[in-house]
Amino acid sequence: MAVSLKTWPSRLVARSWLLAFVPINAATAGFGVVLPLLILIPLHGSWADVAVAATLFNTAVILSSVVWGHLADRFPTRRIFLVVNYAGYGLLYLGLTHLDSLPALYAIYTLIGLLAPAGASASNLLILEKFSEKERASAFASFQEMSMIGSVVGLLIGYFWTLANDALLTLLYVLAGLAVASAVALWFGIREAHRTLSTRHVAKHAESLASRIRENVGLRIPIPFFPHRPRPGPHALARFRAWAKQELHHELPLIMAAGFLFNLSSNLYNISYTPYLYSAGLAASSIFLVNFSNNFAQTLVFPLTGGLSARFGPDRLVRASTYFRSLGYLATVGFTIAVLSRGGALDANLIVYGILGVAIAVYTTASSLMLFRGVEGRDAGSLLGVNSALGGVAAVAGAGLSGILSVVGSFRLVFLVAGGALLVSVPIWAAASVAYRRRRLAAEVPVIAPAPAPADRPTDPALATKTQ
Repeated sequence: MAVSLKTWPSRLVARSWLLAFVPINAATAGFGVVLPLLILIPLHGSWADVAVAATLFNTAVILSSVVWGHLADRFPTRRIFLVVNYAGYGLLYLGLTHLDSLPALYAIYTLIGLLAPAGASASNLLILEKFSEKERASAFASFQEMSMIGSVVGLLIGYFWTLANDALLTLLYVLAGLAVASAVALWFGIREAHRTLSTRHVAKHAESLASRIRENVGLRIPIPFFPHRPRPGPHALARFRAWAKQELHHELPLIMAAGFLFNLSSNLYNISYTPYLYSAGLAASSIFLVNFSNNFAQTLVFPLTGGLSARFGPDRLVRASTYFRSLGYLATVGFTIAVLSRGGALDANLIVYGILGVAIAVYTTASSLMLFRGVEGRDAGSLLGVNSALGGVAAVAGAGLSGILSVVGSFRLVFLVAGGALLVSVPIWAAASVAYRRRRLAAEVPVIAPAPAPADRPTDPALATKTQ
């Protein structure tokens, strides 16, 4: 069964209250660039310090995702969860304006990580509860559009702000105001839905899946997806072995392995990219502009990816986008070798990071479709929970590896490792496509039951006579 995914709504805003998600995405996108620059410039930190902060943040996100998912199921008050999430961002951003040491920054950034998943489940459940089945595709498409538009706006604000006065700490006041604006708009702009759903319902919608695993350019990690909470405890290893044996001939393990490599390489690259740009001599405003090119490319291309997937197939697109993304990583390796002027480095990175934005937009839709068709008719919540856990491990591992390489290696080595991991994932995606076709072919071949074996003739003559 083919799975379609609409990425362009019949109208840009399915409901006016979806506009409330624009300011918060502007705030998080701007903050994603401000955070490493705070470490590098006012606090005089290093690339290793950026990696440590990212590791703490990613770990906090993974640990708190399970808790927030449980709370979202137990207390169906979506508006409160979103307001707590966004208003909390605003307060913590303000707290960063008064920091004077790296340990204080680590502590506040970890708190942001603990708070980050609070609105992830709530926003998806809010859309599922407020829109009918017929409207949900357009609603999630609108939700994604608001996210991308907000990201572009936030980076433009950061660019013009730092271009005018190069004041990162005062920019945090603007970002805090944007986060609080979303909290206020959601509090007064919507009401709780009459019906309530649980996180397991989110796993049944491809559009929701795409909106959850799309790379959040503000936080630099894929938002974890925990529709079904992992069950640690007795016999956990035995359950995992049984699951692995059952999935041995399915495409899902291959998809998860390829996705793990993609997330690992993306986190490794993204965490190191801003320190690299700073080391290349780019000003804060130029670094905002480079990030803008990536987000703007995503905003332009993402609405087309649903049609492209329908025309060329998600299998082909996921391999092509992964391959081109790896080429972008390797091109960055070339930038570390070539002697580029400040203007040349800006132009080169604008182009390459824009291409990487196109690749992530295509990859997100294509990989979502491949993952969603693999979990159809199965325990989607449990399987997506496993995939989410792998994404979390990849986020923490990417941040940790970035920290290690910052001590023993170089930016060139980091980008080589990231590009190599992506190239390794390309044949794994191809193997997943082959496994899917074989599974579908086996399902379509009719199974002819063997004819029953003829009954044995009795050997006793008396019985033979009686039978006749």
